Amino acid sequence: MTLRLHTIIASTRPGRVGPAVANWFHGVAQADPGFDAHLVDLADFALPVYDEPKHPVMRDYIHEHTRRWSTSVEAADAYVFVTPEYNFGPTPALVNALNYVYGEWTYKPCAFVSYGGVSGGLRAVQLTKQIVTTLKMMPIMEAVTVPMVGQSIKDGVFAANDLHRKSADALLGELAKWAGALKPLRG
Repeated sequence: MTLRLHTIIASTRPGRVGPAVANWFHGVAQADPGFDAHLVDLADFALPVYDEPKHPVMRDYIHEHTRRWSTSVEAADAYVFVTPEYNFGPTPALVNALNYVYGEWTYKPCAFVSYGGVSGGLRAVQLTKQIVTTLKMMPIMEAVTVPMVGQSIKDGVFAANDLHRKSADALLGELAKWAGALKPLRG
């Protein structure tokens, strides 16, 4: 069974390094035969601060941007959020995107590729896990953490080291197990 994986770039600001890290991870995911890997950039959706009049659990969306985002989220069996840390927390774009829909996330696993300064984005991941569990998602423990990310990017390309590669392989292996196990819960 091939599972659809969305690697989601969680930063939308100009000058971000997320695409470099995400492109590397997406390449690793594409090489994994267990996944049909897709790269999703939150910036492409241009989601305003949540603007739907009804609660997302109702799935009665009036805006085209919400319907596009809903379709993207619904299509995946699993997610990897490629995220930096903003002020010890997740990016506002990621929090907003998570809150835009509800049932589309439910009973699906997620993992994190985080980056930043000395903490490598770990504090943002910990706070994001509280949000995703409320959406009935299963955050897995395996992760890729990239401290001092600027030292690993040259000319817009992320240069992974052995630890990054081994962590990515472990993440994908565990994510596939959870995605397969949770799929029957989604009916």
